[in-house]
Parts: sequence; structure tokens; C-alpha cells
Amino acid sequence: MDLQSSPTAPRRVIWSSVVTVISAAILIGAEVFGAAFAGGWALAILFGLDDTGAHILQALLFALGVFVMAAFIRAAQRVEPFTTRA
Repeated sequence: MDLQSSPTAPRRVIWSSVVTVISAAILIGAEVFGAAFAGGWALAILFGLDDTGAHILQALLFALGVFVMAAFIRAAQRVEPFTTRA
């Protein structure tokens, strides 16, 4: 068993993968959260809700956006690992 396949081998950060995933997350996050706020506002108008209803819808859609972003980061990390054995 060599040192590189050992579970105790040091890990090294792959910065190109980290930068790629973070950049994509920023782009997708801007779209997801923008859609959440605009969607909450549009649904509130559509259903005739007051400001409180609009804020509640925006908060719910924002929470959904956080869930989507967390799932994206997890999936992206499986495709583009952030670390490798040194």
C-alpha cells in the first residue's frame, strides 16, 4: 500500500474546481434568488395579497432557493471534487 492510496495521506485542495463551482454558484444563486423574490411579488399580486403575504411568499421561495443552492453545491462537489490525495 503506497502513501497516496492510504486513508491518512494528506489532502490537497484543487483550487480550479473550487473556483469553478463557486463561480457557477454565484451565477445560479443570483438567478434563483432573483426569481424567488420576483415570483413572490408576482404571486402576491396575482392572488391579491397584501405586503405581509408578499413577504411570506418571498421568504418561502427564498428558503426553497437555499435548498436548491445547497443541492447544487453538493452535486457539483461530486462532479468536481474540491480535494485530492497529495
